[in-house]
Amino acid sequence: MYWLYSLGLGAFLVGGLPVFAAQAVLRGKYRRGLSERLGSVPAWPAQVPPVWLHAVSVGEVMAATPLAKELAARRPDLPLLVSTVTDTGRGVARQRLPAAQLVFFPLDFGWAVRRALDRLRPRVVLLTETEIWPNFLRACGTRGIPVALVNGRISPRSFPRYRRVGGLFGRVLQGIRLFCMQTPEDARRILELGAPRERVHVVGNLKYDLAVAGDPKDGLAVRQVLSLPPDVPVLVAGSTHRGEEAVVLEAYRAVRRSVPDLTLLLAPRHPERLGEVETLLDRTGLSWVRRSRLPAPAPVILLDTMGELARLYAAGTVVFVGGSLVPIGGHNVLEPAAYARPVVFGPHMGNFAEMSRLFLEQGAGLQVSDAPGLAAGILRLLLDGGAAARMGEAGRAIVETHRGAGGRTVDLLEALL
Repeated sequence: MYWLYSLGLGAFLVGGLPVFAAQAVLRGKYRRGLSERLGSVPAWPAQVPPVWLHAVSVGEVMAATPLAKELAARRPDLPLLVSTVTDTGRGVARQRLPAAQLVFFPLDFGWAVRRALDRLRPRVVLLTETEIWPNFLRACGTRGIPVALVNGRISPRSFPRYRRVGGLFGRVLQGIRLFCMQTPEDARRILELGAPRERVHVVGNLKYDLAVAGDPKDGLAVRQVLSLPPDVPVLVAGSTHRGEEAVVLEAYRAVRRSVPDLTLLLAPRHPERLGEVETLLDRTGLSWVRRSRLPAPAPVILLDTMGELARLYAAGTVVFVGGSLVPIGGHNVLEPAAYARPVVFGPHMGNFAEMSRLFLEQGAGLQVSDAPGLAAGILRLLLDGGAAARMGEAGRAIVETHRGAGGRTVDLLEALL
């Protein structure tokens, strides 16, 4: 079955070669670290084998930060090796994680993962969320390298796909020694897919630990960094995707008819789309400026720096979290909630289903479906400061109540370290 999987993976890469080539030329994606993706990573230089933490991109790196810091505090004798798939993830990992070495994760071909493992010689491998790669796990098993899934989740969208290949997937899961799942529902799904029951634990979501660093009082300091007056209303639209910026800008223009001094901080999820968003802004006729070119005044600030959004949420009066008005699955609502900011999101929150449900039940979030709904929700929160404050405090209370996943995860990992 593994050879069939490898054949399918190869066919997928060959079939997608024109798309990958176009993205490499036009957006610069995949060009960096090609040799590392083929397994030719720099050899691990130290005698002490590392803990290998793999996080795909920015979101996973951010979520893994509390775990990495907890590991460093408890086991300073164990060096950390971090791998990512994206360039942006690698950049954020360099800023936030105490990593002795950074590499790109190898493509899941047997020869590539064997080469990488032989050069890196990890003590243990920690895969984040849903990074379950059959050939990589098989090679780790052959070498006796224990693997744990941390901050594990199986989304409602991906669960049916995994079930369709249940025979292979169940066998692959035998190669994971420990499953640290986010929610009871994630645990139920991984068990149904074939994970051994005695290895599955519910520890919570690491992103709750990441968010507790927020302080509502940081807002004034962050506004100074952005050259914004302390009393001007600010809408932060974070992690937006193609199709969402137009909706946000339509809602922003509608709200400005009632709140003319409203400032918009617009933060596209993928930096390579900045040119596309700039063109869209030019078409609206709105005055705008890149974050890196402040303090030039403009009602719209386009965030073009990496690793800064989580802190900039503190400047918001109201926050919209993207990836939710289009079928992406949503993004992390905890970062603005940690600063007690009222959070608005769209209907597509499948990747954060449990979290968004909790926010709606506790009155900590507002769900909208389109530009008029977004405009109405933002305007209501801007005009009713009491309602906005109650919503923000409810979100912060959720963050405080659910933290601790990092410590619980490291407790379970001790047996593998």
